[in-house]
Amino acid sequence: MAKVAFIGLGVMGYPMAGHLRVKGQHEVTVYNRTTTKAEKWAEHYSGSFRQTPREAAEGCDVVFCCVGNDDDLRAVTTGPDGAFHGMKKSAVFVDHTTASSEVAQELAAVAKESGFSFLDAPVSGGQAGAENGVLTIMVGGDEEAYDTAKPIMDCYGKKIGLMGPSGAGQQTKMVNQICIAGLLQGLSEGIHFAEKAGLDLEKVIGAISGGAAQSWQMENRWETMRDGHYEHGFAVDWMRKDLNICLKTAGEIGARLPVTALVDQFYAEVQAMGGGRWDTSSLLARMKKADN
Repeated sequence: MAKVAFIGLGVMGYPMAGHLRVKGQHEVTVYNRTTTKAEKWAEHYSGSFRQTPREAAEGCDVVFCCVGNDDDLRAVTTGPDGAFHGMKKSAVFVDHTTASSEVAQELAAVAKESGFSFLDAPVSGGQAGAENGVLTIMVGGDEEAYDTAKPIMDCYGKKIGLMGPSGAGQQTKMVNQICIAGLLQGLSEGIHFAEKAGLDLEKVIGAISGGAAQSWQMENRWETMRDGHYEHGFAVDWMRKDLNICLKTAGEIGARLPVTALVDQFYAEVQAMGGGRWDTSSLLARMKKADN
């Protein structure tokens, strides 16, 4: 049992913090920008909440965080009343935000100077993975800090690995998003083709999902895509944020991502359709709109 804090109670952070309290039986203090949500969490899970990230972090062995982007992360760490101002020596700060590798390296350096550790640890698995405690966690940072934090992350992580030094976790998440973007466009085109050809889509998916075309997206999204149901899952707005990070980093390291750049523009079209909060599988909706 450890004394931990969790900063950011969005659709991911709320259940992740809950697993720390229920499954891990840890002493958990939370902070959220909207205090009412922190109060609700504390009441539901018999935990506690604080009014600032700094207060939440004070005295904790490990502090977890899951916010929106680089600017949000800086605000809750090094900003006024940020968690870094309350971290004790030898503690570990674990950031689950999908952010840039640059901000991970920046904050890791600040943490080191202050006598504690920083791990960039973005996650994959979506809201369902967070709620069910089966997330994949890609970690960058020092092995000693990783060894300290991993047993606690086991509360909500199914597959957890140290990818390399600071920034490597975020870069691995970029690979994840690059692969998903191309896969979803391919799945959208496949479903579109099957429907245009007059095929029985259920039979098609049944035939190909057991072979080389199989994917999590195919098995879990083909029915909702067929039905035009996208009010769930990982939002297009967040995917575009992630892909912009991928494309910016690709330019810096000399990697070529032509398909990713194209799919990013397709997602921009989905946003223009009013689908910013739709699931990323809504690429098919763009194709169907073009038919009308």
